[in-house]
Amino acid sequence: MQKTISIKLLPSEAADDQIIKEYIAGETGKPLSQINGFHIMKQSLDARSRKVWCNLTVHAFINEPFQERMVKKIELRNVASASDKVIVIGAGPCGLFAALKLIEQGIQPIILERGKDVRARRRDLAAMNKEGIVNPESNYCFGEGGAGTYSDGKLYTRSSKRGDIDRILNILVQYGADEKILYQAHPHIGTNKLPHIITAIREAIKDAGGIFLFEQKVSDFIVGGNIITGVKTAVGDTFEGKAVILATGHSARDIFQLLDRKKILIEQKPFALGVRIEHPQELIDSIQYHCALRGDFLPPASYSLVQQVEGRGVFSFCMCPGGIIAPAATDHNEIVVNGWSPSKRNNPFANSGMVVSVEIADIAASKEFAKQHDVNSPLAAMYFQQMVEQKAYKAGGGALVAPAQRMADFSKNKLSATLPDCSYLPGLHSASLKEVLPPFVYKGLSEGFIAFGKKMPGYFTNDAVVVATESRTSSPVRIPRNKTDLQHPQIKNLYPAGEGAGYAGGIVSAAMDGERVAEAILMAINN
Repeated sequence: MQKTISIKLLPSEAADDQIIKEYIAGETGKPLSQINGFHIMKQSLDARSRKVWCNLTVHAFINEPFQERMVKKIELRNVASASDKVIVIGAGPCGLFAALKLIEQGIQPIILERGKDVRARRRDLAAMNKEGIVNPESNYCFGEGGAGTYSDGKLYTRSSKRGDIDRILNILVQYGADEKILYQAHPHIGTNKLPHIITAIREAIKDAGGIFLFEQKVSDFIVGGNIITGVKTAVGDTFEGKAVILATGHSARDIFQLLDRKKILIEQKPFALGVRIEHPQELIDSIQYHCALRGDFLPPASYSLVQQVEGRGVFSFCMCPGGIIAPAATDHNEIVVNGWSPSKRNNPFANSGMVVSVEIADIAASKEFAKQHDVNSPLAAMYFQQMVEQKAYKAGGGALVAPAQRMADFSKNKLSATLPDCSYLPGLHSASLKEVLPPFVYKGLSEGFIAFGKKMPGYFTNDAVVVATESRTSSPVRIPRNKTDLQHPQIKNLYPAGEGAGYAGGIVSAAMDGERVAEAILMAINN
């Protein structure tokens, strides 16, 4: 028979298949010799007490042959000669999964990616880290796989209502991800492994007859009678299709500007702004696991923090255990930082975005911003974001050197005489971040850090460094779409999608949104 049971083990026990079988035998009352194997269905850690536990849900095979885990695989049609073609702008998770779904439905995708393939991107990322040089078309945000490829590959999402999470995870496993992502509470692929998976997806799309083009930056939309029929690219090429999926990500400012110039409706959108904070991983381990040294069977500890400061949310974002802080700017003269971890999460630092919610009213109330910009423009939030990034660049002194302070010094508004070791390769410069961040952001963070130190004793420390700015948490612009057919309300056959349009917040939710849009396109074509 087959039986699903839940068991609670020590981490060392959960790492031993034989011990798990012994627990299954004990729970079911069957002899150990009859436990022929099991699949882990769910796995999570509980570190709330002094002793850390691993909670497992397992599907056991008792007195019958063990069966390998079934990974649900998609079947791609050959669409090389398909009459229906759809243009997909952007090869991030939204664009890639939209393309896969289109192929499943017999539609040929034409994927236009402004950046380079994952292998070629590495040289441009190296130039950012070692020389402080930004390629505006190829960086941590732009290129094959989008921002997620070289910024961690976290797969946790709460967006279950938007689509089938298990389907997305199974597709990732089909193209090379570890099966562990199917059952871990907070699945994570790792920046070192994601490029191979993205490459495999690209090859599958091409083998099925999809068209995949790099360094094809869209420069104009072909619109007539409020219907989009195609796009033009910066190199002078024109592409036409039954529909256009706009999956350009949260940092494609030129696309937002193009939409605004063409009087295509877009809207200001609240976002979050702040810093990235880095602690020694050993310190976070000791706090979360209540021990001086993390055991061999425990993963590097993570955390999730949220606090209200005068009615405004202050919260951690994209926490990276055993991670690295990376330069994520997409243009010259701006500082943007992000975090990532390799699959083993074995670097000596733990970093996390720590951000404050920015509302439309905050932008309108900023006298500094209003001197240079129209606060009522649909691009106002984007320019507000850019203003802070440029101030950070100036405070850092250039070459992607980031302004920074020790954590306690930050809350005391004290310039740090020295800075601790940090994973950010372009380097740090001691600066007053109060002069960089908007006043309400600085206030929220400075008080929030103190509050977090009470929730996690030892967290508020000068051994931690605060690095500015974490500003690309989400898109500062929303591209509206109809709730029913997912088309832009003003331009027929234009499908805004993913993070850049304001409908996703991470790899999995972006992938699900891409699939939703592809399904909506099929319905529109069939009607």
